[in-house]
Amino acid sequence: MAETTEILGIFDGGAKAAAGARAILDDGLGEVVAYSPVPDHALDQALHVTISPVRLFVLIGGLLGCATGFIFPIYTVLDWPLITGGKPLISIPPFVVIAFELTILFGAIGGMASFLWMAGVPRLTGSPAPDDRFTNDKMGINVTCRPADADAVRTSLARCGAEEVKG
Repeated sequence: MAETTEILGIFDGGAKAAAGARAILDDGLGEVVAYSPVPDHALDQALHVTISPVRLFVLIGGLLGCATGFIFPIYTVLDWPLITGGKPLISIPPFVVIAFELTILFGAIGGMASFLWMAGVPRLTGSPAPDDRFTNDKMGINVTCRPADADAVRTSLARCGAEEVKG
């Protein structure tokens, strides 16, 4: 495995951090991990963050819940028929309520389970953010690069407005 080095740039604003991340990625100098105390759309765009697939799991859970909400009552009615004065055994309107409730339930469970799975929760391994200021008022860009590119990364981060460059 090739040797790598990590360089940390600390920024006071999201626009500067996004510019630093964009510069590193555009020049192909290394891999970037961003740290921010608040969500920042400029950082998301710079890092080319894609739309989360959680919504697909919610849709699948909802469709599965709707199907379950119709299949289980119909199966129950067919297995234990209660003949009530010539009325049809399978009558859709009463089953819509059950299907609706199970659609909401399975969709919510699918969304929550997929969110936790995609987020890697519970995190069994890993380390905290490299600087405590990232949880308060600063943003950071951690660049993993080859040792030969380290000086170019430091220069690029400083040019984009980094207050401090470590590593």
